[in-house]
Amino acid sequence: MNLRTHQLAGRTAPLLALVTVAGVSALGIAATLVAVPWFVLHSTGSGTWTGLVAAAETTGLLCSAVLAGPVVDRLPARAVSLGADLLTAAALALIPLLHFLDALALPVLVALVFVVGATRGPAETARQLLLPEAMERAGVAVEAGTGSVEAARRIGLMAGAPLAGLLIAAVGPVRTLCTDVGAALLCCLLVAALVPPGTTGGSSGAGASYLAELRAGWAYLSGDRPVRAVTAVLLVTNALDGALNGVLYPAYGTRVLGSSALFGAMVTAIGTGALLGAALYVRVGRRLPRRALFVGAFLLVGAVRCATLAAGPPPWALLSLLALSGLGSGALAPLMMSVAYERVPEAVRGRVFGMLTACALAATPLGMLAAGPALDGWGLTPALLATGMVYLGVTLTPLVFRVWRELDVPPPRNTPADDRSAPNTVVSRPSL
Repeated sequence: MNLRTHQLAGRTAPLLALVTVAGVSALGIAATLVAVPWFVLHSTGSGTWTGLVAAAETTGLLCSAVLAGPVVDRLPARAVSLGADLLTAAALALIPLLHFLDALALPVLVALVFVVGATRGPAETARQLLLPEAMERAGVAVEAGTGSVEAARRIGLMAGAPLAGLLIAAVGPVRTLCTDVGAALLCCLLVAALVPPGTTGGSSGAGASYLAELRAGWAYLSGDRPVRAVTAVLLVTNALDGALNGVLYPAYGTRVLGSSALFGAMVTAIGTGALLGAALYVRVGRRLPRRALFVGAFLLVGAVRCATLAAGPPPWALLSLLALSGLGSGALAPLMMSVAYERVPEAVRGRVFGMLTACALAATPLGMLAAGPALDGWGLTPALLATGMVYLGVTLTPLVFRVWRELDVPPPRNTPADDRSAPNTVVSRPSL
């Protein structure tokens, strides 16, 4: 019995480690997202500098998402995860150190935050590459594995922001960054101790040039129609989410709620619903048609959420409906990752997953830029309704175009989607 328990623990340890790392990493990221803008705003009083520093990490993440894919595919994924986490911790640790030495000029802070974003991208992509092997080792279905990772991430994000607020009040924003330093080091330790060296990564051979491998990732992304359709929807919906999160949510908290406590409760309600949605996906995701789940989840995330905010219901109804909309948000991330793991061959996952991240990041600032003039020109309620209408149109596309039916049909076993030793040339797919 003891031997059997030991064997079971050995099989599940890598997956449990990656799930824990997802939560710990999200907690550290949330703390940094609160602490750094707080520090800049209170140090300078400049919204321009605050925005510049906030954009620096996103820019670094975007650059690494596009350019680091071939590197992640060439090297062992475990080594990339460890190295990237160490670089993240080092860049973050320099901020309080330089502040203590009175040498933290704002351009230096911008550069360090850019490096943090640039190292987070390869770390996240590498852990995505490690996950399928860990799920297979533990005998866990892909829906359950990706749902567990998403649930852990949601818990980390929900815990990180209030923790950062308490720490800022107690020790100041710069020292609060030590939370993220510790989180990055703990992630590195968990992967090093519990995720064994495996076969993941290092399969993109030396025969192809860096640019050829980068083109291979783009070729695959444009050649697989279901993945391309998901990417297009992700591009538009992330722009809409950028408008909501960056502009319309704060405006709603100020103009309608008039209470920072209620605004915080609103964000918490969405996060709680998302956590429950991820947990439900773990339990029932395999038994539901993917196309129907995709449409239903986006309907909750987009049209229902925007209509709720535009209606301005009393607080109890507002929080209840926003928690309901969060259910869709929690299910979407593991659903899309399940599709990606099933369809994208291991040899190009680093490049393709990085480009998926890049598509999401590239559109987010565009939504923020468009939401500002819409809010000023139309007012809050029309801007929310317009956002909801666009969201609804995007949500209904899977019911109109035939390509979305392929989400419910596993790719044939003789296609490159199941090829674990794809060559280092452009990956082609048959016409679908």
